[in-house]
Amino acid sequence: MTHRYDAGLGKRESNYVALSPLSFLRRAAEVFPDRAAIRYRGDEQSWAATYERCVRLADALRKRGVGHGDTVAVLCPNTPPAVELSFGVAMTGAVLNMMNTRLDPAALAFMLDHGEADVFMVDQGLSAVGLDAMGRAEAAPLLIALEDEALGPAESFGALTYEELVAEGDQGAAWSLPGDEWDAIALNYTSGTTGNPKGVVYHHRGAYLNALGNAMAWDLTHHPVYLWTLPLFHCNGWCFPWTIAAVAGTNVCLRGVDASEILAAIQGEGVTHMCGAPIVLNMVTTEAERRGEQLGRTVRLMTAGAAPPAAVLERSGRIGFDVTHTYGLTECYGPNTVCAWHPEWSDLPVEEQAALKARQGVSYVVQEELTVLDPETMEPVPPDGETIGEVMMRGNVLMKGYLKNPTATEAAFEGGYFHTGDLAVMHPDGYIEIRDRSKDIIISGGENISSIEVEGVLYRHPAVSAAAVVAKHDDHWGETPCAFVELREGVGVTEAEIIEFCRENLAGFKTPKTVVFCELPKTSTGKIQKFVLRERVKELV
Repeated sequence: MTHRYDAGLGKRESNYVALSPLSFLRRAAEVFPDRAAIRYRGDEQSWAATYERCVRLADALRKRGVGHGDTVAVLCPNTPPAVELSFGVAMTGAVLNMMNTRLDPAALAFMLDHGEADVFMVDQGLSAVGLDAMGRAEAAPLLIALEDEALGPAESFGALTYEELVAEGDQGAAWSLPGDEWDAIALNYTSGTTGNPKGVVYHHRGAYLNALGNAMAWDLTHHPVYLWTLPLFHCNGWCFPWTIAAVAGTNVCLRGVDASEILAAIQGEGVTHMCGAPIVLNMVTTEAERRGEQLGRTVRLMTAGAAPPAAVLERSGRIGFDVTHTYGLTECYGPNTVCAWHPEWSDLPVEEQAALKARQGVSYVVQEELTVLDPETMEPVPPDGETIGEVMMRGNVLMKGYLKNPTATEAAFEGGYFHTGDLAVMHPDGYIEIRDRSKDIIISGGENISSIEVEGVLYRHPAVSAAAVVAKHDDHWGETPCAFVELREGVGVTEAEIIEFCRENLAGFKTPKTVVFCELPKTSTGKIQKFVLRERVKELV
């Protein structure tokens, strides 16, 4: 029987439109056509021009046979084409696969084959690794060269250049939003540190919602100036190409992550917002301190993942950064959890504010549920700030699943929740705090040691620039903490001094028994590669 609120009240073309972030681009071009959309190395492009180029790009791809469900793989840094491709590819109904620029040719070849790439766009600065990957892959996508004047003349490679492709398109060509908001918009691969990476599939609905979630969590007003230090290949830049279009902001592009260039861009471009891993925050803060400079304005920085150590948060605040701490994974479109700030917290001592900011917090408005459950019983842990469980979530900003991997997909969503693999506590106020990845917890003599807690103490030492703690085998205790420490330039300290400092600030069993001084291995997004350190620690006696 038809309900009275359904009779004659169905979905119509006029009252139901699939959610897609493509609508943000169209609106920005219509409402703010002359505002700067993209700046790069002195050049500026308006929202009207950006929309026109994206339409032409989509039309050119369609003319070359690219359409619904096809894959366009892209290997490039944070340059203007990366922003345009975030829209132009989806306008054809195809799926954008932004590839990690630090990967080796074998890994890239796997992704080309697994994603069945129809087009492969490669930046001229990455042509060697891109062509090597093409040579290893079974797939034979159309190869397009992304030239960049910043690198000077490029040796010819590919069937045509990106600009030649865009020129093939008609700026007045028709395009439409997806017929189904569940259609795939992007393919992103996990790190693959324990085997082949998994292909995470995003849909238009999730991309639309998390783009808005970013704006709400960050209280973004119209026309921010956003600096691209976060790689666009990382969860589609945490959905920020779409967020910045929604608020008609300006994308300031940088090819690489360099502290001096970031500081120059903040000053020269009037940057108001940026994102980055805690290591990027620490790097820029350290460079500003070395120069004895401040940012000159408040710059809001969103960071994610493992909490920035309290000491780094304190230092960054002194030079002008206002840090918002978020949390998420590739599987949930980047950040979808935020340490939502209460105004009264601003009256607390700086040290207490830093401790609060270090918590991962609560779900985005666009996400339905964030909780900490016992993974065996699937029951909530007590909100006591002490009992450790697994972070789990439900809602609209979660992946469709893993491409061609139903077993992993079912395991990830088992029990009606997405299982993150991160271990956390729930505080009495409902805010979560990550204590470790399940694989990073150190079990010493039956006691659980949070590597993040030990790292937080290490970062407070004035000689320490970066630190990571992993488990080291011990015949007596089973495991003990081993600290890998990167020192500040021109500063010296001994292993004994570091250990004594930790002993003064930690329980005895949590104190590292071994300290290794070295440059820490990092991913292209600035995350410390603990899997490399786990292998390295096996070589220690």
